Amino acid sequence: MFTGLVQGLGIVTSAMVSGGQLSLLVSPQFVWERPLKGESVAVNGACLSVEGWEGTSFRAYASEETLSCTMLGTLSRGDRVNLERALALGDRLGGHLVSGHVDTLARLESVAERGRSRCCRFSFSDEWSRQVIPKGSITLGGISLTVNNCGSGWLEVNIIPETWNSTAAQYWRTGQMMNMETDILGKYVGQMLTYFLPGNHDVQEGQRGTSRLSVEFLRENGF
Repeated sequence: MFTGLVQGLGIVTSAMVSGGQLSLLVSPQFVWERPLKGESVAVNGACLSVEGWEGTSFRAYASEETLSCTMLGTLSRGDRVNLERALALGDRLGGHLVSGHVDTLARLESVAERGRSRCCRFSFSDEWSRQVIPKGSITLGGISLTVNNCGSGWLEVNIIPETWNSTAAQYWRTGQMMNMETDILGKYVGQMLTYFLPGNHDVQEGQRGTSRLSVEFLRENGF
């Protein structure tokens, strides 16, 4: 698990795609204490495992499945990426719970200055819109952000100067694709509620097509 609080930038020293799979070397530009083989690291929000170190760069592998739903396959030597090591129990949860399992890609449509901050507007496949809510959490390029506004197939986030200057956001360009992960808590709640909606599976036989979701049901179950 991660928090979406980027620990520092990494520079891609090698990116080789072969047979639909990626071999990646990344050099962290910050102090990486006690590097461990096999530990998880989020690269632009995608969870990868450290396979080993070559000099100052760690080696990681991305499967065909990972490449199919992330932007990792577009990386090339010299690119800067956001890096975050896995959350340790007892650490501060300053962002939000992030799994590192990318849901979809979002396209950066515009960047507009708002005082000292920057308002970034993204577009994405409409099927993910129900998991994006105003003032909810979203992970874009591995950065935990708050949704300012959203609608069908789009959202806007505000990036403060500290985040902009200390992450790869400063290198973003319009038209660029970003790894996007919606809030994991919202996913679980949404999945659980589908069993109480009309037309879906019901826990009691013979009740298909009717909804058990009501104010009384929510109250009885602690909501």
